Amino acid sequence: MFCTAGLGGRISGILKTTEAAEGVLAIDGCPLNCVKSSLEQAGFSTFQHLQLADLGLEKGKSPATEERVNKAATRAKEMMCS
Repeated sequence: MFCTAGLGGRISGILKTTEAAEGVLAIDGCPLNCVKSSLEQAGFSTFQHLQLADLGLEKGKSPATEERVNKAATRAKEMMCS
């Protein structure tokens, strides 16, 4: 797990670690897709993108219940293991 603000701020250590990662999963909590955009603006194009709204989890209206966390974690695992 890395700091999205570090990507946007072009922090060299975070950029190098991201470049060296076996896989990158960008998780966005709303349709603005800030994490995806931060990765793209930092020059990354090879990553998985999980938009929580696509799972029916609307920002500000979907409290972090065990069921919702499991739903997001299951989808993330599917994306990274495929």
